[in-house]
Amino acid sequence: MLFKPSSPPLVGIDISTSSVKLIELAKKGNGYTVESFAAEPMPSNAITDKMIMDVDAAGEAVRKAVKRASPKTKYAAVAISGQVMTKTIQMPAKLSDKDLGEQIELQADQYISQPIDEVAFDYEIVGPSANDPELVDVLLVAARRESVDKLVNVLDLAGLSAKLVDVEAFALENSCKLLTYQMMDEGLDRTIALVDFGAATTSFSVLHDRKIIYTYNSDFGGKQLTDEIMRHYGLTYEEAGKAKKEGGLPGNYKVEILDPFTDDMAQTVNRSLQFFLSSTSEYTHLDQIIVCGGCAGIPGSAERITEKMGVPAVVGNPFGQMKIGSRAKTQLTTAESSALLVACGLALRSFD
Repeated sequence: MLFKPSSPPLVGIDISTSSVKLIELAKKGNGYTVESFAAEPMPSNAITDKMIMDVDAAGEAVRKAVKRASPKTKYAAVAISGQVMTKTIQMPAKLSDKDLGEQIELQADQYISQPIDEVAFDYEIVGPSANDPELVDVLLVAARRESVDKLVNVLDLAGLSAKLVDVEAFALENSCKLLTYQMMDEGLDRTIALVDFGAATTSFSVLHDRKIIYTYNSDFGGKQLTDEIMRHYGLTYEEAGKAKKEGGLPGNYKVEILDPFTDDMAQTVNRSLQFFLSSTSEYTHLDQIIVCGGCAGIPGSAERITEKMGVPAVVGNPFGQMKIGSRAKTQLTTAESSALLVACGLALRSFD
């Protein structure tokens, strides 16, 4: 199901440690409209380290999101993350599509370290090989079949049909077309970092000429801020999470808790950048940083990253050039927009 284009419209479902986010898009000309949207919190411990631990609990969270959004379609695109293997292999260019598929199935166990009956895999032709015109580069992607099956089961419990299982990094790259209006020179011939601050993990992706060339994940996220609020003010985890979103914390919150956390955000970006620069001699700097994810909504976070990094940073907003339909307006808030890139990237698969 990876990569495969779909004929029916799809809702994008981003299932993460902290929440479920659902987006349904419509396209008219070159523009998009948000037809429906919903977000629901994910029960604690339902997902750990990007692995679904409680299918029933996760399915119930998705069901609530579906009920709230009332999308027009029951077909969905969802993303897998974590233990995903990607590898570019070379195959003879003269093979027909049918023969290419058969050859890859026969040879897949040469490239996939896990037992072949325990993985789901798919492929896509990237283009002619740079080193040999008689070969084509083929992107091979594999994930644990158990992980894919759990995602499909979660959607099934919510009354949805999984038409496409994507890879989170690919969905994120796909969503970048919605951010080109914020990119220097629309991202053309520019090197730009897209930093997605999740609840438990931060994904640092580098794009050059709008294509992802590097990805690095850090164990850092908004949960650490929630934990610190909980510890500092003697609140429960639920109370701390609500206070973080809605405010009402004591006057010392910004100086003692929030400012150090945004410093940690900048440090996480800088550390990831150093890993990238040490991995390549072709790229020596970043032109821009786009901050997204739940933590991007923290006031002043992009400015703090700009100050610490010396690189201009902006908060990504995929809806900046979209219309918001009447059904979605009551649900979608500006503060949430930067956390919806993966969901948007999945919903855009309707138009591949």
